[in-house]
Amino acid sequence: MHQDLVPLCAADIQEQLRKRFAYLSGGRGQDGSPVITFPDYPTFSEVPDKEFQNVMTYLTSIPSLQDAGIGFILVIDRRQDKWTSVKASVLRIAASFPANLQLVLVLRPTGFFQRTLSDIAFRFHRDDFKMKVPVIMLSSVPELHSYIDKSQLTEDLGGTLDYCHSRWLCHRTAIESFALMVKQTAQMLQSFGTELAETELPNDVPSTSLVLSAHTEKKDKAKEDLRLVLQEGQGILESLQDPPAESTAQGVNQDQLDSQATVQRLLAQLHETEAAFDEFWAKHQQKLQQCLRLRHFEQGFREVKTALDTVSQKIATFTDVGNSLAHVEHLLKDLASFEEKSSVAVERARALALEGEGLIDNKHYAVDSIRPKCEELRHLCDQFSSEVSRRRGLLSKALELHNLLETSMKWCDEGIYLLASQPVDKCQSQDGAEAALQEIEKFLETGAEHKIQELSEIYKEYESILNPHLMEHVQKVFQKQESMQEMFHRRQASLKKLAAKQMRPVQPVAPRPEVLTKSSCPSPGGWRGPENSGSEGSTLRRGPYRRAKSEASESRQGRGSSMGDEEENLAILRRHVMNELLDTERAYVEELLCVLEGYAAEMDNPLMAHLISTGLHSKKGVLFGNMEEIYHFHNRIFLRELENCIDCPELVGRCFLERMEDFQIYEKYCQNKPRSESLWRQCSDCPFFQECQRKLDHKLSLDSYLLKPVQRITKYQLLLKEMLKYSRNCEGAEDLQEALSSILGILKAVNDSMHLIAITGYDGNLGDLGKLLMQGSFSVWTDHKKGHTKVKELARFKPMQRHLFLHEKAVLFCKKREESGEGYEKAPSYSYKQSLNMAAVGITENVKGDAKKFEIWYNSREEVYIIQAPTPEIKAAWVSEIRKVLTSQLQACREASQHRALEHSHSLPLPTPASTSPSRGNTRNVKNLEERKTAPLNLEGYVSASLSKPHEKGKGWSKTSQSLEAPEDDGGWSSAEEPINSSDAEEDGSVGPKKLVPGKYTVVMDEEKGDPNTLNVRSGDVVEVVEEGAEGLWFVRDLTHGQEAWVPASSLCALLGKSRSAQCLSSSESSPGSAVLSNSSSCSEGCPAPFDLQA
Repeated sequence: MHQDLVPLCAADIQEQLRKRFAYLSGGRGQDGSPVITFPDYPTFSEVPDKEFQNVMTYLTSIPSLQDAGIGFILVIDRRQDKWTSVKASVLRIAASFPANLQLVLVLRPTGFFQRTLSDIAFRFHRDDFKMKVPVIMLSSVPELHSYIDKSQLTEDLGGTLDYCHSRWLCHRTAIESFALMVKQTAQMLQSFGTELAETELPNDVPSTSLVLSAHTEKKDKAKEDLRLVLQEGQGILESLQDPPAESTAQGVNQDQLDSQATVQRLLAQLHETEAAFDEFWAKHQQKLQQCLRLRHFEQGFREVKTALDTVSQKIATFTDVGNSLAHVEHLLKDLASFEEKSSVAVERARALALEGEGLIDNKHYAVDSIRPKCEELRHLCDQFSSEVSRRRGLLSKALELHNLLETSMKWCDEGIYLLASQPVDKCQSQDGAEAALQEIEKFLETGAEHKIQELSEIYKEYESILNPHLMEHVQKVFQKQESMQEMFHRRQASLKKLAAKQMRPVQPVAPRPEVLTKSSCPSPGGWRGPENSGSEGSTLRRGPYRRAKSEASESRQGRGSSMGDEEENLAILRRHVMNELLDTERAYVEELLCVLEGYAAEMDNPLMAHLISTGLHSKKGVLFGNMEEIYHFHNRIFLRELENCIDCPELVGRCFLERMEDFQIYEKYCQNKPRSESLWRQCSDCPFFQECQRKLDHKLSLDSYLLKPVQRITKYQLLLKEMLKYSRNCEGAEDLQEALSSILGILKAVNDSMHLIAITGYDGNLGDLGKLLMQGSFSVWTDHKKGHTKVKELARFKPMQRHLFLHEKAVLFCKKREESGEGYEKAPSYSYKQSLNMAAVGITENVKGDAKKFEIWYNSREEVYIIQAPTPEIKAAWVSEIRKVLTSQLQACREASQHRALEHSHSLPLPTPASTSPSRGNTRNVKNLEERKTAPLNLEGYVSASLSKPHEKGKGWSKTSQSLEAPEDDGGWSSAEEPINSSDAEEDGSVGPKKLVPGKYTVVMDEEKGDPNTLNVRSGDVVEVVEEGAEGLWFVRDLTHGQEAWVPASSLCALLGKSRSAQCLSSSESSPGSAVLSNSSSCSEGCPAPFDLQA
């Protein structure tokens, strides 16, 4: 069996070839036979058979098959050897030569003895040398030249053939290594091509990009390897083509030519492989790139379709056609804004459709998948555009209708103004009546352009937008127009009668008394009283009694019409205020949205990150505060509720009252404003703000818009005042008054909180002190019993300037410190000095010598603080508020004591309250009583009341009505039902007004006869003073006659004189003439311990 022999390489037998016991010089015989030379090699016999066989096999495989088929010529040089070696070498070579032999030439030994011996031995042993080819024994080199030309023999054989065995071996190793590289490269490219062909195309962009990147990287590596192989082969070819200089003249032998041809053939094979691979890669790369573009197209299609579906759903929600002209304009603006924002998605969809068409034009392999998607994108874009156009058309129709309605309303209002502006007295004359009639006729001529002509035509023309609400609005406007025209027709009829009357000569006839009696001249407080009275008087003087009566009747009708016109004028003014409120509210919401989208959202935009300074990083919450919360409240809730009140502006107060808790968010915003202002001053030059301002096309910088919420919360109270001014006799007047008070209360709370957060140095939690009731700056003197005499005298004459904060549980004394800077940085701060626990505090209302001073004393007057307010009104407000705090604490102590007593003695009956006042059980409603607003009462007379009257009274201990906008006055006040911890110090020796306290008294003088509903008492009657109410009134019960009534304090003091209550206790620590108006000096029972005082 033949075994497949692996061809030998020079690298495998490099060491065996390096021994040079045989070599292939490249020479050729006369017939082109390759010549293998066996040079003189003394140790030839020692070469192992395996090595000899490998060398022979390799040398015979080098020539071409054509040359090898002719046969090899062996030249055996044994000139320096012995005959025995010659014989062994020839026999060994002949026995193991692997190829065809043509001739064996042997150069026998040159020594005489060895030469003779070889001749004799060759003759006698000729049979031993019988081979397939002849063996010729040569005696000399010239004889060799007769068989082989000198040019085909190496120099050692007397030839001229240049041969270097080491160079030959290097070339053979390089050629064979290059051939192996070519083979491996071809296999590698074929394997890579198979891998590329078998790769499945991914279904998403990242995977496709990854495959394309990986294949490109592998292709680049393969191309680099191929380039290196080509470079190697080119180097070998150049080495073969550029032989040494000494061999140039001798020419190139056949083996060298064969080697060059081999290398050129391998290079050509490489170039063919590279070209085939490049062609395959181009197709594969194109397919991958098309796949990647397809995946991008499909991903973009999904995103765009989702965006178009979203905008289509949103445009479907634009069903509102508006309920007013401003509302429709707002809706059109919203639609335009929505269309602008949606245009990004629409333009992207159209661009994607064009991209898909480009793929189809470039003969993409997935045309059947791309074309339907392009058609769907165009359909969605066209559908969206048509829907937007349809919505814009409907809103334009609505705008046109509302313009018509507004024009008609304006025309009606102008007509009403015209009727109201025509003075009744001037219309009594013929000239005046004719002039007024001409004015009316001229005005009615303008109605063709402004009024609604036919209601049915309106319904037909605007059928597509008319909903029940809008139809009702149209009917109302039309009815108003008809009513106004009817008023004009009535006025025309009256004026025509007056203009048609003939003037009679004036007769100086005095009016009869009954004419004056029957005349319906209004009171001076009635509508247009002075004008109407004068008009009637002149009519009576001009005509007889019957004509005067007729004129008086017409005058009454005129007055009734004038009053109706006045109501209509007020309604127009209310509507004007409501429109201003709505317009400014919408503008406010738009400005907030603009700031949030144009500034706040851009701070999170990665594309703008390089413009943001380091000081702004993670500071969005500081800069904008809770503006987003404010925006959502106004946009989603408050604005819509205001729009619902457009037809009834006088009821807008309910919107404010229902959302009053939501307005507390402004307190948080205002508290953060100083931090925001400080951050803005540090970073106002940041390029980020300039870029945002440029994009928004704002003329003002961001800080102006950050001030908008503060400006808006103060704007509401102005609008509410205006609305209340024109709604005094309307249904919602009380709600408007309460809403105004609540808004002012919020402003006060915001103002107080801004001062509160400026307190420094307080170790505790200010929230534990309860609600902040009042705050303000005062001059304070201190007087301590245990203090040093000099300190006491010094403190008496040198006041301290302190800012006081009155909480429910404590009063804080702070020192005001002005700060340098601008804006909020200039706001003052307050250094905490000391605090007093309200559980151990008492007050003295009046301090001798100054109506602006009062005392706060602590722990039974161990510490006394004389407080001087800026004005008597501020002093009265603080005293009243402190009294309320102390009263509530006393009530809490009493309830706690009753609860403990109830727990210890369940079987005992509950103790009867000390007073049976109708409002004694109404203590829990004190807060509601404080917030109620009542009209001023006449303090000169008695005010009788039923038993339920105390529940309806307003603020007690009121001295002067104070505005919440005053800088130092922080709101209204009222006393509680029973003041505690208080004393009134009066001037020594002076007799002042008696201070009333609840209790039983004896009347010392008779009451003059007054109103039958008042309390009539006589000297000696016993009365019980129950409690103090609002406006200085006291609830008094007559125990002698069983009557009850509210009596002014001044009248009650006069009735009681110097009579003392049995419940009134003197205070040994009060100044002379003062009295303690409570059952105890402090309500320390059941209350917390006092605060520690700090210097």
